[in-house]
Amino acid sequence: MIKKKVCMLGSFAVGKTSLVQQFVKSIFSEKYQTTIGVKIDQKELRIEGQDVKLLLWDIHGEDDFQKVRASYLTGAAGFMLVADGTRSGTLDVAKDLKQLADNTLGNKPFLLLVNKSDLTEDWELSGAEVESLKEKGWDVYFTSAKTGENVETAFRQLTQQMLR
Repeated sequence: MIKKKVCMLGSFAVGKTSLVQQFVKSIFSEKYQTTIGVKIDQKELRIEGQDVKLLLWDIHGEDDFQKVRASYLTGAAGFMLVADGTRSGTLDVAKDLKQLADNTLGNKPFLLLVNKSDLTEDWELSGAEVESLKEKGWDVYFTSAKTGENVETAFRQLTQQMLR
């Protein structure tokens, strides 16, 4: 079995923990829980005939008081950047974290998950901002940890990219 470390990166309260819980356990909780440090979950997948164990590093949210440490990223085969569609500033944090990940890991597969697609009427994020990232070659998925929309698809896609 192949093991792959995946880091979940984003601002505080964008839904990193909820996305992992939806993917690993198919559950969603309305109760907000702040991640302190790192929480590690795992899930086994079968992709293109390969058994893969994903080690999902759910890293605390980045904000003005707490920065993500580069050491948390060491050894990652790929990462998920998570932004919250209802808070446009979270996309800027995701871009900064991509720079940190690139500097730490080199060129690794990643996806941008724009989370909370179940709340599109509350979105601040513009389609143009997302389109400009797609034009730069970013893979973008609109996800909902609540409904499960695109969650499995995104994790499977990143796993396929990591196996190449």
